[in-house]
This record gives sequence, C-alpha cells and structure tokens, in this order.
Amino acid sequence: MPKIIIHQLTHCYSGRTTALKDVELEIRSGMYGLLGPNGAGKTSLIRILVTLLKPTSGQVTIDGLDLIKDRKRIRLQTGYLPQEFTSFPRLTVSEFLDYSAGLKGIQSRAERQAQIEKILEDVGLFEARNRLAAKLSGGMKRRLGIAQTLIGDPPIMIIDEPTVGLDPEERVRFRNILSELSRQDKLILLSTHIVGDISSTCSRIALLNEGRIVFEGPPEDLVAQVRGKVWKVSAAAGEIDRVKSQYPVMSAIPLEGGYLLRVLADQAPRIGGEPADPNLEDAYVSFMQSATGGFDALNYQETMNEGVGE
Repeated sequence: MPKIIIHQLTHCYSGRTTALKDVELEIRSGMYGLLGPNGAGKTSLIRILVTLLKPTSGQVTIDGLDLIKDRKRIRLQTGYLPQEFTSFPRLTVSEFLDYSAGLKGIQSRAERQAQIEKILEDVGLFEARNRLAAKLSGGMKRRLGIAQTLIGDPPIMIIDEPTVGLDPEERVRFRNILSELSRQDKLILLSTHIVGDISSTCSRIALLNEGRIVFEGPPEDLVAQVRGKVWKVSAAAGEIDRVKSQYPVMSAIPLEGGYLLRVLADQAPRIGGEPADPNLEDAYVSFMQSATGGFDALNYQETMNEGVGE
C-alpha cells in the first residue's frame, strides 16, 4: 500500500518567509484531504512532495523512497495535477497524452495507445480524443489533467485545487472520478480550500493554517467539535449586518420578507433560533474563526459559489 511520511518538515522562502513549520503527517492509501485557506502553505507542501521544491529541513519518504535521494524514482511513482494545468494547444487530447506517456518512459506505441484509450474512458473523454486540447471546456481540461496524472498507473496522485472555476455539475463529476480512483489501491492527496471537495470523499483530513498542521484525523472528529453550536436563525432583510456583528454567519438563504441564516454560537442566539445538524463546512469555518479571528464566513461561502465553467 502506498504511503507518504512527513517528519518535521519546514520550508522558508527568501526574505525569511516561513511557509511550513514542523509539519508531521502520515498519509496512507485512499483519498486524503489537505484543507486550508489560501496562503496556508498547501501549495508549498504539494510542490515539495512532487520534487519541484526542496525543503529547508525535515524528512519525507514517498512509497518508501527518500525525497532528496530518490527524486527521479519518486517522479515515476507520482501523478501530479497542478492548480494551473496547461496542455499544448495545438495537440489533440490523444496526442497530448501520447506525449505525456513518452515522458513517463513508455516506449511501446501499442502500450501507450492501450493506456490512453482506457484512461480516456475512465475520465469520460474518449469521444473528445481527437479534439484539440485548447478547444475543451474548463471541466474537460481538468479531466484531461487527471488523465495525464494516470499515465503509467502511478500508485500516488497529488491534486492541487482541482475544482476552482468549475460549475457545480463539473465539480461533482470530478469528485466522482477521484472517488472511483481511490478504490484502486491508490493514494490520492487532494489539496483544496473548498470543503465540498473533500467532505464526502476523504476518510482523513489535515487542516493547514499559517504553515502548521492544526488538525489531523477523520472529518467526523472535526465536525464533533461544533456539535450543539450550529443554529438556524430567521432575520429580516435589513438585519444581516447586525447578526454578522454578533455571530459568524455561514449562509443566508432568501425567504419572503427576509433570510434564513445559519450561524455559529456556543449557546442559543439571543435573537432566537433552533439547533441545526453540523457539517464539515461548519466545523472548518468555526476552526478558522478561532484561529484567525478575521475569517469572514459569509464571504467564504460566496467565494465557494463562484465556480464558473468555461
């Protein structure tokens, strides 16, 4: 079973900016979520794991290989989808994947073609195999990104912010593809600031904030921390700002003459309300409120709803 072990990992950029501080993690096969706000250090950690960035200190082993000594072997064992995935615009989907297979060292053309056809079926792009990569929609480009990470059947896949800019339908499709792949004895590390990307797919998560791991474990353990602290509150149209000044507001659903708000509070709000079952998003927002003090829950929710497909 593939495994990543991270021990006392620290990374500092020039100017003494510390991106990661003594990170300790053990990640095993299945889907694992790395969650945190923008600027938390997620991309720095991902770039280290895929050998694009050397850590300042600490030790990392990937599938038993040392990150520093075995960089070339690690690259063959790992599929990587960066946030800013790009392909060659003048190549078709099949041509791009054939080129990627060549980079993976697959010399047999017949073997490359057999892999490519299977992978295109798996990610739902077989019918688009002769289309120029530049002509794909945003969601299809992300699926092409997944396809290129699968070339060579790597035991480890590392995915950075996969659903940014996708519409809700493509987000669901993308999550379903990853969920299916995680059942094939692969380790899939999914880094995101969107709770919905991991809430129903990951058996364990790590919460990264300001370069430190502040929580690690099953999602339900994090949710348990806000049980009894989530409330549904009715408010008139002009009352949202007043409620926000007193409580973190997770969402605001328009109703006739006002809104139904979802708020976080240790006790029943003074403005009235009824208890609600907590979810991972509630737990994440509550944790970030405690950690940063300035985390705007409602703005976070609006950001999550801005995915627009191409």
